This record gives sequence, C-alpha cells and structure tokens, in this order.
Amino acid sequence: MTERQALVVRGGWDGHHPVEATDAFIPHLRANGFEVRVEEDSTKVYADTAYMAGVDLIVQCMTMTSIEKDELSGLMSAVEAGTGLAGWHGGIADSYRNSSDYLHLVGGQFACHPGKHPDEREGDETDNFVPYRVEMTAAGAEHPVTAGIGDFDLVTEQYWVLTDDYVDVLATTTQAVREWDPWNRPVTSPAVWTRQWGQGRVFVATPGHDMSVLRNPAVKTIVERGLLWAAR
Repeated sequence: MTERQALVVRGGWDGHHPVEATDAFIPHLRANGFEVRVEEDSTKVYADTAYMAGVDLIVQCMTMTSIEKDELSGLMSAVEAGTGLAGWHGGIADSYRNSSDYLHLVGGQFACHPGKHPDEREGDETDNFVPYRVEMTAAGAEHPVTAGIGDFDLVTEQYWVLTDDYVDVLATTTQAVREWDPWNRPVTSPAVWTRQWGQGRVFVATPGHDMSVLRNPAVKTIVERGLLWAAR
C-alpha cells in the first residue's frame, strides 16, 4: 500500500516554536501511514505543481512572513484539487498578511489577543495570557474532529479572529467586556473550524501558542484528529 504524503511547512516567527510544535505531531502522522516531508523557513515548495499534486496533507506552521504569487497559486490549486490544509494558532491563522487570497482560502485571520489589565502586564508574552473557555458548538458535538470533547479552559492567548460564514464552526471562544478595552459587548470568535475548498478540506484550531497548550489533552486530540480529517 502506497503511503499518503504529508508536507510540513514551518518557520516564520520563532515565538510559536514551529520546529518543536510540528515535531510533536509528525510521529502521529507517520503512525497513521503518512510519509512526511519537512520544508524549513520557505514556501517555495508550494510553487512545485508537480510535487504538490501528490500531496495529501499540508501541515502549515508559518507565522506571519509573506508568500509569493506563484507559491500561493500552487497552494490554492492543490487544495482545490483535494490536498488537505491544516494547522493551529498563528501558523495558519496569522500567515501571509500581504495576501487577501490566502485569508479567503483559510477562512479566518488573527486580529488580536486582548491581554491582561495594564497594571498586571510585565512586558513579555504572558501579558496576553488570559483565562478563557473553549466551547463546543452543536455541530462540533457531532463532528469527527471534536466529538466527545467537552468545553475546556485554557490560560494562554485568546484569539479574536476575523472570519466569514463559510466556515463550519466546531468550537468558539467569547472575549469578555472589560473596563480597559474599547469594545462594549462580548465578542464570540471561532476557536476550531473547518472549511471545504474545492475538493480539499481545511482545518484550523486557534489554541496552540506554545507547547504547554499543544500538550493540553483536548487541544492535542483536536489537532491530531484535525490533521487526519483534513487529509485527502
């Protein structure tokens, strides 16, 4: 039996630990019959249309950076033809800010992660670590990615994302109204979603800032299932 092909594209901002984070899931892919290729700090592989045609799953962990026109075209064409695209946190939801077409493909874009009270901030990444709940939707209760997983709590970056109604939302998180913030009503964002793009499936989970979050049993299970679900 021919192994399915998984492509891991990782790099960008080091604060999301792209190597360690993806290394944590590569054994899961191999155990489920994937041959894994890893590309470091580059999206050039997306422009290799002959190779991309045989990729069954792309795991992207590439925060910010930029993407060239031919690379994005290759990525979008592959997904439209049936290649799965999956990722977590900024590695997929805060990539290639120069490209509205990429945002259109993925279906959600990081906007902000509101932080602690100004008096509690110390000037490091923990300024944005707040307690919040991830809540399953009715669709999420029945979806193979999230079935059997109840609501759960995290203390990490809470992603407020800009999105559209073509995403299938499996879980949400609600940003509270706080006296020091400029918004005046609670804001609910998707925390886990899927998207059908042509023949391809897209999976996104917004939790995943660091390894402690990715080791959370609920987050780990959702990501592992999401990778397999998205694959061709």
